[in-house]
Amino acid sequence: MTHTLFGLAFFLASPFWLLMILAPRWGWTVRIALSPLTVLPVLAVYLAMAVPVFPELWAAVSSPSLAGFRELTALGGGAGAIWAQVIAWDLLIGQWMFLEARKMNLHPLLMGPLLLFTILLSPLGLLVFLAIRALHTARTRRAAPDRSAYSAAGRS
Repeated sequence: MTHTLFGLAFFLASPFWLLMILAPRWGWTVRIALSPLTVLPVLAVYLAMAVPVFPELWAAVSSPSLAGFRELTALGGGAGAIWAQVIAWDLLIGQWMFLEARKMNLHPLLMGPLLLFTILLSPLGLLVFLAIRALHTARTRRAAPDRSAYSAAGRS
């Protein structure tokens, strides 16, 4: 059962990732990405894996230590619960990146590979996106005309 739930966690998140990568301009993709409820099926898997090992899970998170996490991940349900948690958070990060990219008018051919990279290594994908976002913000500020001169002229 644990093996099935482990595989199910990513399978349940996959349709949302596929929409953001393969159908980024479809209206339903945006509506779906706006909802945090996309993670509920994955969180159900998390609960199914976490509840049976809750004492060990609680011990690992309430008094974190490397040894405690090793013991937790040695349990199938413990490793599976952590995996489902990662899948859920990755999906939320991906949805945020997708929506931010739309606001910035970043091309889907840039975001598709970046979202795929984020599925695989979300911290690195997020760092790359944050760098792109910072560059975009800096360019936008430089390209915008200096409005202070206009407002000063209007006051005289």
